[in-house]
Amino acid sequence: MSNAERVDFRRDLHQHPEPAWCEYYTTARIVDALETRGIDRILVGPEILQSGRRGVPSTSTQQEWKEQALEAGAREDIVSRLTDGQTGAMAVIENGPGPTVALRVDIDGLPITEDTTDEHLPSTAGFRSTHEGYMHACGHDGHATIGIGVLDQLLQSEFDGTVKIIFQPGEEQIVGAEPIVHAGIIDDVDYLYATHLGLDHPTGTIVAGISEFLAVSQFETSFYGSAAHAGAHPESGENAVQALAAAVQNLYAIPRHSEGATRVNVGTVSGGTATNIIPESATISGEIRGETTQLMESTETQAHQIMESAARMHDCEMEIDTMGRAPSAESDSELIETVATVAGETAQVESVVRRDSLGGSEDATHMMRHVQQNGGKATYVAIGTDHPGGHHTPRFDIDEQSLEIGVAVLADAITKTLHEPWAGVSSRESQTPDSIAGLRRSNLDCGFLSLSQSGNWWALDFQLSFVTPDWSWSTAQPRRRLHSVS
Repeated sequence: MSNAERVDFRRDLHQHPEPAWCEYYTTARIVDALETRGIDRILVGPEILQSGRRGVPSTSTQQEWKEQALEAGAREDIVSRLTDGQTGAMAVIENGPGPTVALRVDIDGLPITEDTTDEHLPSTAGFRSTHEGYMHACGHDGHATIGIGVLDQLLQSEFDGTVKIIFQPGEEQIVGAEPIVHAGIIDDVDYLYATHLGLDHPTGTIVAGISEFLAVSQFETSFYGSAAHAGAHPESGENAVQALAAAVQNLYAIPRHSEGATRVNVGTVSGGTATNIIPESATISGEIRGETTQLMESTETQAHQIMESAARMHDCEMEIDTMGRAPSAESDSELIETVATVAGETAQVESVVRRDSLGGSEDATHMMRHVQQNGGKATYVAIGTDHPGGHHTPRFDIDEQSLEIGVAVLADAITKTLHEPWAGVSSRESQTPDSIAGLRRSNLDCGFLSLSQSGNWWALDFQLSFVTPDWSWSTAQPRRRLHSVS
């Protein structure tokens, strides 16, 4: 795919933004593009997601978006596979024994009405959103395009191992990554790259590792009372709006924590039907964030107690639904150095920043932590882009030159990782004297499975279990240790 073709692909996706679990057109276009390439496996929708997803829209909403996708030219044979809004896709390149490296890009849009003025390029160049009230206001159209571009570069490269490009739905609602993790498709991933355009960094800048993600939990709480005539018999009703008001006021009174930053926000409030009726129902939606997962969970516990108490105070019932959730995460220094090295050798890159903090939340952290907990490494890479409007605003756009930069840096970083597996991870394998003593007091078992050779690599498959008096751990599936014989 040439740079001009990448621009065309990105603009096509920009015209068809779709929200979480409704990315029918986007998924169909991606799969259509993948099928024209020599890819070993393409997994679609239900094949990459586990059941039990959060934030799934109604059947009628899904049908509306499905019909729009088909009218826009999406292939019916692909759309029909995306049952119950199970969108997204994964491309797999398999080149024999070697490390498994994954790249995650997100694909969903936002419920924002796109700018129509002459100062907004998509408006003047004819690729403004065709779905009024929705737009790509965070660059996910560019992320999907970069995923295809990286795939093209890797298909022209020589390497031993496996590459997975994951086109993830539902990031904006923090609902897409978790069911991908639970589906098991990244259990074998040794190295994970995730990426984002912009993040207030200009075109030509690469941030090799974003860290300090805030853990987040999004909620919707409904209060249920009983209606009554507000003039004749107000005492006979239970006022759901009063319960709501007490909850909102006291949620903002949760004290901050000495161990790190926490956030509480109520974003939407609704309730009641008329001025002369005691309201029988009311709803709030909001979010809780924390500098660490533990801080978020602590604040979340207090928030739930407050909302439950507010309901009891006004003789109401209540129900809390968790809408989206993601943990905190940190990028690993080994992959940061890999990205920084290749970025420094990329002609269009003018500045390399090794680390920066996000100051927000991202559900790619589910994948990052899963890979890290399995003994692998992960990093979240920012590809700088000049954007006239801030993220999540009607005038957001990207500098399309950044697509070429993103493809070059990520493809080279993945290739370098494939050629130099396990580089810099000796700290994960080494033990201090204290930890060695701890191992002697524990039960460590290694099950040998197989040893094989392919080309320049020996592959040793094994499975570990580790038990102490306090806890136990084992690999979810056999792990692979690689040794070059060149």
